[in-house]
Amino acid sequence: MRFYSGLKPALRWLFLLGLSGFLPWAEAAHLTMHSEGAELNIQPIELEAQERQWIRDNPKVTVASVQYPLYLFQDEHGHWSGLNNDVLNHISAMTGLQFVHQESFSTNHMLERLESGVADISTTLAMNEERKQFLDFSHAFGGAGWVFVGRASAPAVQSLEELDTRILVLPARHALEDGIRRDHPLIQIRSVKTYAEARALVESGEAYATIENEIGAQLFPSGLLKVGGLVEGKWEADHLAVRKGLPELLSILNKALGAFPAAELRAMRLKWLDGISPTPAPSIGARVITWGCWGMGVLGVFGLLSLLWNRRLATEIKQRREAEKDLGDQLAFQRALIDAMPDPVFVRDLQGRLILCNRSYEEALGVRLEQVQGRVLHELDVLPQATALMLHDEFMVQLRTRKTRFSKRQLLFKGGSRHIYQWTVPFYGVDGKLRGLLGGWTDITQRRMEHGCRCLP
Repeated sequence: MRFYSGLKPALRWLFLLGLSGFLPWAEAAHLTMHSEGAELNIQPIELEAQERQWIRDNPKVTVASVQYPLYLFQDEHGHWSGLNNDVLNHISAMTGLQFVHQESFSTNHMLERLESGVADISTTLAMNEERKQFLDFSHAFGGAGWVFVGRASAPAVQSLEELDTRILVLPARHALEDGIRRDHPLIQIRSVKTYAEARALVESGEAYATIENEIGAQLFPSGLLKVGGLVEGKWEADHLAVRKGLPELLSILNKALGAFPAAELRAMRLKWLDGISPTPAPSIGARVITWGCWGMGVLGVFGLLSLLWNRRLATEIKQRREAEKDLGDQLAFQRALIDAMPDPVFVRDLQGRLILCNRSYEEALGVRLEQVQGRVLHELDVLPQATALMLHDEFMVQLRTRKTRFSKRQLLFKGGSRHIYQWTVPFYGVDGKLRGLLGGWTDITQRRMEHGCRCLP
């Protein structure tokens, strides 16, 4: 305890120094990555005359894109990244098409944009009968299974039959929803907007389970949730979904996917998905051997520890009391310091739940800490729902990528649109493990008005 208390000030200084050097390095790394992609020697594919004419008439293809970590997400610079984005970049080099991402905030929102013709394609939609009525699907270029996600305190869900008479929560218009309603009428299906909302209902006990892509399900740290078995007979192949009425575009995409080198596609999947699949549980024999080794080791050191314990006990108690007093003083000082900051400051855990905030944060959002502590942003009525979902998804991507973020942006608050300077940085424990996200913002709306600037940052 005494060692930890003395180390904290040094860690804070090291953190600030490291942060000052990290931003230029991150920017340089990002630019290097893009320059390397431009130098790839990708051969164009042979297209028919009408297909080449279609590209000349429609050089830009609008992609309805939802944040789906590892497959498709925005990095700390606001650039789209992920496995599916790499595939689109490769197709762009093969065909000359330019893919322009248009962010959506849920599966239903993405489907509505495709149905209305606002967007042309999507890269993260699974195929089902409902969607085939207004979408065409390209050749498959990979895939993954569907898995059950339930509470950690309950037995792992292994089949749909186990969910009879129980509540299964799914994002609206989920690819498996129609089939489950038809084949398992006893299951009570509850619809929400996003996977994040579905997981939150399972965590709170309002629903028994949800169903996610097996790759995406492994990205979220274990705790209140547990990944169960695969949904039998249900495979989510990776397709490019194209709205009806664009046969030339579908043909171009299929030709590009058909000409896609297998080694190149394999390398892309390994780059993004390697190591994400769940590790098989060890056999009973292996666990018995492991327990036996641990037991022998514990017995070996127990005798030695028992001899030293009494001598150390009195000294340890005294040191602990002194350390607790020092730590209490330090925490009181830190709390007073953070409350004295004029800008809102917050701390969130690995699930995006609020741990701590200062008085400026409470005043900015009109809440009290005890009302919002332990809850994610979109569960509260403090921001417009679209803003809250966007910020929460950004937090989760940032926690996964462990990147810092500093940006000027315009956000919609309950009281209207505000120009802010936002910053968020991951923070770590003394053991080096990621503990959560520290962030805040400075309202620069008044400053911009004083300088007569009404443009977006």
